[in-house]
Amino acid sequence: LSSRSSFLATPAPRAARVVRAGPPAAAPLSMVAATPVVQTGDAFADKCINSIRFLAIDAVEKAKSGHPGMPMGMAPAGYVLYDKIMKYNPGNPYFVNRDRFVLSCGHGSMFIYALLYLFGYDSLTMDDLKQFRQLNSKTPGHPENFETPGVEVTTGPLGQGICNAVGLAMAEAHLAATYNKPDAEIVDHYTYCILGDGCLMEGVSAEAASLAGHYGLGKLICIYDDNSISIDGSTEIAFTEDVAKRFESYNWHIINVPNGNTDIAALEKAMLDAKAVTDKPTMIICTTIIGYGSPNKADSYAVHGAALGADEVAATRECLAWDYAPFEIPAEVTEHTWKHKADGAKLEADWNAKFAAYKEKYPELGAQFEMVHMKGELPEYEAALKAAGEKLDGKATRQTSEAMLNVLAPILPNFIGGSADLASSNLTIMKGYGDFQKATPEGRNLRFGVREHGMGAIVNGIALHGTNLIPYCATFFIFTDYMRGAMRVSALSQAGVIFVMTHDSVALGEDGPTHQPIEHIASFRAMPNMHVFRPCDGVETAAAYAKAVKTRKTPTIMVLTRQGLPQINSSFEDAQKGAYVCSEDEGFKTILIGTGSEVSLCLDAAEVLRKEGKKVRVVSMPCMDVFEEQSAEYKEKVLPSSCPPAKRVAVEAATSFGWHKYASNFVTIDRFGVSAPGPEGMEFLGMTVGNVVETAKKAM
Repeated sequence: LSSRSSFLATPAPRAARVVRAGPPAAAPLSMVAATPVVQTGDAFADKCINSIRFLAIDAVEKAKSGHPGMPMGMAPAGYVLYDKIMKYNPGNPYFVNRDRFVLSCGHGSMFIYALLYLFGYDSLTMDDLKQFRQLNSKTPGHPENFETPGVEVTTGPLGQGICNAVGLAMAEAHLAATYNKPDAEIVDHYTYCILGDGCLMEGVSAEAASLAGHYGLGKLICIYDDNSISIDGSTEIAFTEDVAKRFESYNWHIINVPNGNTDIAALEKAMLDAKAVTDKPTMIICTTIIGYGSPNKADSYAVHGAALGADEVAATRECLAWDYAPFEIPAEVTEHTWKHKADGAKLEADWNAKFAAYKEKYPELGAQFEMVHMKGELPEYEAALKAAGEKLDGKATRQTSEAMLNVLAPILPNFIGGSADLASSNLTIMKGYGDFQKATPEGRNLRFGVREHGMGAIVNGIALHGTNLIPYCATFFIFTDYMRGAMRVSALSQAGVIFVMTHDSVALGEDGPTHQPIEHIASFRAMPNMHVFRPCDGVETAAAYAKAVKTRKTPTIMVLTRQGLPQINSSFEDAQKGAYVCSEDEGFKTILIGTGSEVSLCLDAAEVLRKEGKKVRVVSMPCMDVFEEQSAEYKEKVLPSSCPPAKRVAVEAATSFGWHKYASNFVTIDRFGVSAPGPEGMEFLGMTVGNVVETAKKAM
């Protein structure tokens, strides 16, 4: 600690950094004099940069919670990016051709809040900054797109943000290839992402970065905050790979900025050079000192995830020659940065004029772009889905899903998606719409390779691009175990992704328990803002897609069978209510509730019971979550209190967990599956007509 001041004055090369296995020992501030540190050499730029730093420091200090180190170290990069590089309109955070910015290291959230305020976004006031991390504030602990206009995606779980950025860049590439003409480019923007060591340690970032390099996403520019500190101390204890070589192997362009704390000319040059590389994404490796300017905590664990403390804040003010009160910004700073309000308004007005000329030259494409991508309006599609669903009998629901995808493809130009190397099994190809590849980004079939987690996070970015793209992605239902983190962020961030999940139960057969979902459907039903549909036939599959397409702020999981299922007396309209009566006797004494492949099992059991003089109602419940959104009157109509849970039987080839609200009797599977042909495995585990009949009799 005794050498901290000289260390800050002249940043040491990375190899010379001291390895720490944990936070530095506590020491009095008197051990290190608050000696002024080296800054950029441009006094006005220093004021702008220190405005970012101290808004972060002061907000974290007021909240007594947060992560000041990252904003302090990366403030110069943020200043250069927002002041000199990015295109945006602070008066309209949703301007369609804006550059997108993602803070993948979302723990440093005061970084983006400070930038949004300083560069003129009306969405945040100084009072909002003072409410950092407080209940119902616009400045939550991690960036949330649904709380703060100007925040593109929700980040916090490390690695998700860079994957979202890949999705945003893919969306731009696809729309540019679809709509741009040699004499009229209306889609032309960049995606910028700041990420840290933790993001690169998370495996999901490798999945997305590999794919980004394969696709040659030249308008994706990432800035790596290479500060060599994580929560447990120096990254030397667990992360010593050569990041540059890693990303070179992914087919990324690499630029090094050795001193990201003071060399703003090098930062600007790096960003401009990155924009000039059009055939591959760029990683700018920006070497920084975390907590730059803090005399006792910079370059240490201590500045990563806690307030500096009053004494250290005062010392940092002295080190950075910052003679302003908490939350006070020099008038000349905002006078300069708020000029971006007028610049942004002109930028959007110029684009509007360009788009008006585009519509004159290309009226059909122009009308489509405006209706679908700007206004979020869709052509009528439900009748086509319903008609297709009614024609499908004896098909597996993965096959009926394939039919629905290909009904929607020619109707919805914003429908785009693919599978994690299982398209031939998930049946997710839109026929005739080509593959999205480096040479053909207009293609609408996405090839993710075996990258489930990266896939989930990438489609979140596509969904949140702000152009009403409707993405879907697919794998076996069991492999949601690999992508649950991204799916939860999808639900949290209100990204209307459609997750197409096939091979839904023990009935998939010989692949055995490693591939047979048991607890999965219950776990996703427990997730807030997630619709889980398990349709029983073609009509219900059509209804599930109809509901998913119109539900833009709630993701949907399609849980689909491998085996064929009969068409039942299903209802397209009522299936969109989550549950409905599909068979009943007057004066029924029990209710059999089924989903997916077990609805036909319930119907067969009901016929056996009727032959024995029993009176039965059968309810298909394709989506518990949607059923719970219905009125109390509708729910009582389907599951009347006169036939209470004790007289109901839930039938599903999955865990009984979650069914107790509706029934007290179960034909379910509360153990791992078995390796056997599907019908044999189902019989062995009790998923039979006889078992349903006997359970129903006991319930009566």
